[in-house]
Amino acid sequence: MRARILFAAAAAAVLALAQPGLALAEEEGDDPSTTVTFVVTSGALTLSVPVSAVLGSGAPGTSISAPIGPCTVVDDRALLSASWTVTASETDFSNGASTIPATDATYAVGSVTTTGVITVTTTNITLSNSAQTVVTGTGGVGDNTATWDPTVTVNVPPSAVGGLYTGTLTQSVA
Repeated sequence: MRARILFAAAAAAVLALAQPGLALAEEEGDDPSTTVTFVVTSGALTLSVPVSAVLGSGAPGTSISAPIGPCTVVDDRALLSASWTVTASETDFSNGASTIPATDATYAVGSVTTTGVITVTTTNITLSNSAQTVVTGTGGVGDNTATWDPTVTVNVPPSAVGGLYTGTLTQSVA
């Protein structure tokens, strides 16, 4: 009886080792190996910007200037040589009765803080109704971020009429 139990156990062990998908050492000194796989997920390229900004006030012929709040690019695409470009454009400023052209304003990027691997280049611009490059990221590896707090300055023309002026700063990333 004991021999039958030992034989059955040995046969079960041989069957378990001979199953497809199991690695066996064929000769002494050969170590069996296991192939291990996994997936690194990737996400999107996004830009977050402040919803609104108040620059302050000033008289005709002066400049009104303030940081508008943090702008952040998040690149979760997990690429090996990622690049992206942020552009900015501005509508003309209006108080309902009078306008100040967008070209009377500037956008100064300031310092950029990054995480991950990315090389960032900045360009200060005179704003206009057309999109212009303000920040570029190149050589990105894996996930990375870049954050800056740009300063917008409006040179108020000497002929400006008093009132609350509003314009729309549009920033985008591609």
